[in-house]
Amino acid sequence: MSESQASVLVVDDDVAVGSVLAALLKQDGFEATFVPNAQVALATLEKRPFDLVMSDVRMPGMDGFQLLATLKRLMPEVPVVLLTAHGTVSMAVDAMKAGAVDFVLKPFAKDEVLYCARKALGLSKAPREAPPVQEFSGSDGMVGASKALDAAKELIGRAAQSSATVLILGETGTGKELAARAIHTRSSRAKEPFVRLTGGAIPDTLFESELFGYEKGAFTGAVNRKPGRVELAKGGTLFLDEVGELSMPIQVKLLRLLQEREFERVGGTETLKADVRIVAATHRGLEQMVKDGTFREDLFYRLNVIPIVLPPLRDRSEDVDALAMFFVASLGKTHGRPNAKLSPDALALLRGQPWPGNVRQLQNFLERLVVLSTGDALGVTEVQRELGRAGAPTAQAPAAAAGTPSSGTSSLDDRRKDAERGAVQDALDQSKGNRALAARLLGVSRRTLYYKLEALGLK
Repeated sequence: MSESQASVLVVDDDVAVGSVLAALLKQDGFEATFVPNAQVALATLEKRPFDLVMSDVRMPGMDGFQLLATLKRLMPEVPVVLLTAHGTVSMAVDAMKAGAVDFVLKPFAKDEVLYCARKALGLSKAPREAPPVQEFSGSDGMVGASKALDAAKELIGRAAQSSATVLILGETGTGKELAARAIHTRSSRAKEPFVRLTGGAIPDTLFESELFGYEKGAFTGAVNRKPGRVELAKGGTLFLDEVGELSMPIQVKLLRLLQEREFERVGGTETLKADVRIVAATHRGLEQMVKDGTFREDLFYRLNVIPIVLPPLRDRSEDVDALAMFFVASLGKTHGRPNAKLSPDALALLRGQPWPGNVRQLQNFLERLVVLSTGDALGVTEVQRELGRAGAPTAQAPAAAAGTPSSGTSSLDDRRKDAERGAVQDALDQSKGNRALAARLLGVSRRTLYYKLEALGLK
């Protein structure tokens, strides 16, 4: 069977994730169909056959395990791969015992999910190409011409020409993955894979097998050998995001990978060489974590060979206009609004916002603005309406603070924290305490929101 002959049914209640997975499969030559729940999946399977089903685990109504059980009873010949963002070793074991051919954790890497699809269908060819890089205007996709951003761009260019380990530092939403991809695409490894793994997103018990892979029989349910991200990134770049979230036991294993460039698959005895360039990133202060004893000093120095600090959006406010116009143009095309345009007054209003979630929050806000506005002219009225709907602070607040500070001793850091606290509290109020929704409104991950809640004393 070839990819062009293989049909895959993607089942996920998260439309964004399901659509992206179906698109990745189509790009690689598969015929892929996306459906939003298990009930629709069963109805679709009754109408036509599929060679593979890739389903989320947590879904309303019938979940992934129930869908798997139903398919094993009605269509036992159809292989099923389960996907989840809430995986544990016991869940992976249960999935294999229930008849799943594989178990993939979100967020998944393109190479990994395609490998699983090929393996499930009996296709031996492993994907080796690097995933397509999102096209942005500006140098290496980093929009803006501020001095702060230009300094970071210069370091990115220099780092790309070497094979040294890079540590990208910056607040959530500043574009750390974009910077990592820029380093990869400008390096001699550009034609090989760029593979990502996020620290803290999965339990320690699964992180090691995700990083290094595992051998057949390594644990109950491990019916086949599975390559880890290190192997999938062979010849290319391994991007370890949120490295500050790694536990001490995982830090030890990562240190060995960096020092010796060697590793073993879980359950294996063969020592393998790691031909990857490591780029790590974190929003945490690693030096303070070293002092606190929560991050290994030797690992910090191994990672911190070439440090690159990405500036927060508040330190490059002159780039807001370029970013906003770019996002509106690109998002307008995506959502069928190619003529959408921001007025000068609207740009000025956006420029005055604190944007604690940085570029990512600005992008998410502008997507809502484009989708929910009734016309192509995006002016102050439209922007203010969305600011109110999203629970963001109004422009008047920062303007008043700049002109008449409430306290002569108030520092810039204090004002920043006050702005962040206000934005986070407004998002919580708007979402009626639903933290997942509040994180979406702010344009940050739930993990980052929890970190902010603790840092701002809102827990």
